[in-house]
Amino acid sequence: MTLRRTWFGTGRSVLTVLTAFTALAGTTVVGAAPADAAQGTTVAPGVVYRQYDIQGARGVAHAHVLSVDLRRRVRLGLLRPGAVARRATISGLADAQGAVAGVNGDFFNITEIQHPGVRATGAAVGPAIASGRVLKAAVPDGQRFGPDLPPGTDATEVVGVGSDRRARLDRLRLDGSVRTPTGTLPLGGLNQYALPVGSIGAFTSDWGTASRVRATCGTDTERAASCSADTYEVTLRHGRVVALAGRPGSGAVAPGTTVLVGREAGAQQLRRFFRGEPVSVRHRLVASGSRIPFRFALGGYPVLRGGVPLAGLNNRTPAVRTAVGIASGGRRVLLLALDGAPAYRRGLTIAEVARVLRSLGAVDGFSLDGGGSSTLVARAPGTSRVSVRNHPSGGAERAVANGIGVFTVG
Repeated sequence: MTLRRTWFGTGRSVLTVLTAFTALAGTTVVGAAPADAAQGTTVAPGVVYRQYDIQGARGVAHAHVLSVDLRRRVRLGLLRPGAVARRATISGLADAQGAVAGVNGDFFNITEIQHPGVRATGAAVGPAIASGRVLKAAVPDGQRFGPDLPPGTDATEVVGVGSDRRARLDRLRLDGSVRTPTGTLPLGGLNQYALPVGSIGAFTSDWGTASRVRATCGTDTERAASCSADTYEVTLRHGRVVALAGRPGSGAVAPGTTVLVGREAGAQQLRRFFRGEPVSVRHRLVASGSRIPFRFALGGYPVLRGGVPLAGLNNRTPAVRTAVGIASGGRRVLLLALDGAPAYRRGLTIAEVARVLRSLGAVDGFSLDGGGSSTLVARAPGTSRVSVRNHPSGGAERAVANGIGVFTVG
C-alpha cells in the first residue's frame, strides 16, 4: 500500500510529490515536499491539516488528517448534541461548541428495522465522558452497531484524554448500584439504548427525550431478538420513588430525577418498589488501564497498540473510515477521515487503516464510525466557522451521536 501526500490550495491539486521516505509493514508513505508545503495548513496553533492519497489493495483512497499537538494551547473534547439520545452534524456541533476542527465519533443506534414500532434512539454504542462528566456506559457486545470487533476487544473500549492532558486508549466499565432500605441491587446500565438481559438500567437528564423501550429489546448476543415482554419502570425524584409503570416511557428526565428501567429479573426486582420509598443510585465508569481520570472519552475499538496492529484485523472489507492515532506519548493526536467521493469510495480495510496510522507516526490507533458518518471539519484561515473537508459518502453530512472536537485554549 502506498501513501501519497497531496497538498491542496484553492484549486483541486497544487502539488503531488512522489518521493518515498519510509515503508512500514507493506505501507509506503510518500512525500518529500518543500518546507512550506510539508507544513500543511495551520488551522490553529498546534493544529495542522493535510490530505493524502493512499494506494490501498483495492484502489486509491484519500485521507484527510488533522495533527493536534496537545503540548500547545489546544485541547480535545467531546462534540455532543446536548443529549445522549440525539443526533446532529459534526459541523453544526463544532460551530455550536466553538471547536476549530473535529471528526465524527462512535458508532450509534442508527436503525431499528428489526423491531417494528420501536424508534432508533441515535445513542452511541460505547461509553462517553464530556468535561469529566460521565454521560453513558457501553451496551452489551451483541447489541453493537458497526463491524465485528477485533479479537480480545469489547464495547467498553474508549479513546480519550485524561486530566494529565495525554491521549490514551483504555476500557471504561460501569460500576453502579441501586440501594434500598432492604438491600442493594447491581446497576446494569446507564443511559444506554440496550440493557443486559435481566438487569436494571438508570436514565438521567443526560439521556434526552427518546423512548426508553429500545433498552429492553434484543439480547446480550443478538441485537435483532424481540423486545422483552417483562419490563418495569420506576421514577425517582430527589431520592424517593414518585412513579411506577408497567413498561418504559419517554420524554425528558428532569434534573434531580432518575428513571430505573428493568427487564426480566430486573423488572421483577423493581416491582417490589413502592411510592415514597427512599432509593439511591450510584454510578461511575472505571478505567482498567490507568487511575488518571478521563476529561473526555468516547467509544469505538482499538486497531493499533504499541506500534503493532491488533491480531485478526479485517483485511478483506474496504470502506470509508474515521480513525484516531496517538503519538509522542499521548501528546500528539492524529484525526483521520477518508474521503467518500465516488473516486475514493472503496476506502481501506481496517488492517490498512492501522498500517496508515503507524506510518504517520502513531503508536496506538482507534477506529471510529465510518461509511456515511465519516466527516472531518476544520476552519479555514481567517474564518470563524468550520467547513467539511472530506466528501461524505452519502452526498451530505450525516447527523451522528458524537464526535471529537479540537478547541483552542485561552
